[in-house]
Amino acid sequence: MATVQLSASSISARNLPQFEGLRPSIVKVSSVTPLRQTGLSLRSFRGLVVKAATTVAPKYTTLKPLGDRVLVKIKTAEEKTVGGILLPTSAQSKPQGGEVVAIGEGKTIGKSKVDISVKTGAQIVYSKYAGTEVEFNGSNHLILKEDDIVGILETDDVKDLKPLNDRVLIKVTEAEQKTAGGLLLTEASKEKPSIGTVVAVGPGPLDEEGKRKALSLSAGNTVLYSKYAGNEFKGADGSDYIALRASDVIAALS
Repeated sequence: MATVQLSASSISARNLPQFEGLRPSIVKVSSVTPLRQTGLSLRSFRGLVVKAATTVAPKYTTLKPLGDRVLVKIKTAEEKTVGGILLPTSAQSKPQGGEVVAIGEGKTIGKSKVDISVKTGAQIVYSKYAGTEVEFNGSNHLILKEDDIVGILETDDVKDLKPLNDRVLIKVTEAEQKTAGGLLLTEASKEKPSIGTVVAVGPGPLDEEGKRKALSLSAGNTVLYSKYAGNEFKGADGSDYIALRASDVIAALS
């Protein structure tokens, strides 16, 4: 295996700026040798799985979330397409849903005690990168704040999502198929739309007294929203949906 030699004369503290109270010293590097692949090949690493979840030891039988947090048992990733084709692990979409199995005691806002708005057993959808993943009782779970829950979904179709707090569910308008001059657009060149129709709205955020403040949006409104906001979903009929905060809706269209 070849060894790369570096000249020590080119790596020296003399070439670095001097600071008051510090004396320059010579830094020498004799050689740098590449990683030796003794008995290993790149193929040896393809089967490695990096576990990001924290594993809870079997001696602990109860996991109780605190405050406004909930414990969610993560839904298993789909292993097949709708047509029955098996998906490789790399192609399986990361699930964003699961079942609430435990809840915290809630939180205090001002002088009001606010309970968590979801109950154990509820099927929920949560923000894509929210929470802390843990392996508990042999299953993957997620501990996350109630505010990271997008909504409750009791069916397999996202159009039935019931948004929570200040979330809004929007059915995205289909992208234009042609340019103004009549030219057909390829999938890659179609501009991502930022317009859609409100399907459902949450009960609103909590004010400083712990009371719900209703949203100004309602189902049926056509709106313009921030381009890279929210969580995107695909409906059972192939339609695109997005769930985002009401603050990410920037205009109403009529």
